[in-house]
Amino acid sequence: MDTITDPVPPLLRLTWLASPALPIGAFSYSEALEAAVEHGLVHDDVSAGHWLSQQLGLLARGDLAAIAQGILAWRANDEEALRDLARWLRITRDAAEARLQSGQMGQSLLTWLRGQPMASPAQLACLVDCCGDAAPHYALVMSLALAIVDVPADQALSSQAFGWAENQVQAALKAVPLGQTAGQRVLTRLAREIPAAVAEAIATPPARRQLFAPMLSILAARHETQYSRLFRS
Repeated sequence: MDTITDPVPPLLRLTWLASPALPIGAFSYSEALEAAVEHGLVHDDVSAGHWLSQQLGLLARGDLAAIAQGILAWRANDEEALRDLARWLRITRDAAEARLQSGQMGQSLLTWLRGQPMASPAQLACLVDCCGDAAPHYALVMSLALAIVDVPADQALSSQAFGWAENQVQAALKAVPLGQTAGQRVLTRLAREIPAAVAEAIATPPARRQLFAPMLSILAARHETQYSRLFRS
């Protein structure tokens, strides 16, 4: 597939893609953290750090590994691998709010990507074709954006993991609630754990990707009918 020369330097583009200010709505999702607060599982910075550390581990085995494999597939023009990845991402969303988040953020990121001098028309057409009638999953769209940026995969994944961590800590500040200093302690813990999570994501083959987390799925389902909430998931 043809590519477009991006005038934005790779480091700035990488920072941009990881920024909480990217207009994809990530700030509106807590990924069941709010439900964990409601049920007493998260109540201070220590428990928030433990919760998000577990979430980071799940991310490494699941969506972060999917992004890593998507980067390789986009750079190799491997359409079959991209179709398999799109299918896996679609069938592993087991809660309504998880499907809402992945589709909404994916569509918003695709809209943003179409307005940037990055992806070629052929790449964008392939992305839409791989998803069929379903909304493009966030991880698949992000893997395309990161594949275009001329940086090693570990750097791309590290930036994404830190962007995720920032959003989740901001959610914890509001939902627990936590003070800014306590939030920074949580973020410090996650930053220390991100390199190992990235290494695990890169080393995870497609057959070993998994998002099996029954308790998280139950909390996500409970959040759908939670009486009072700030977030969409």
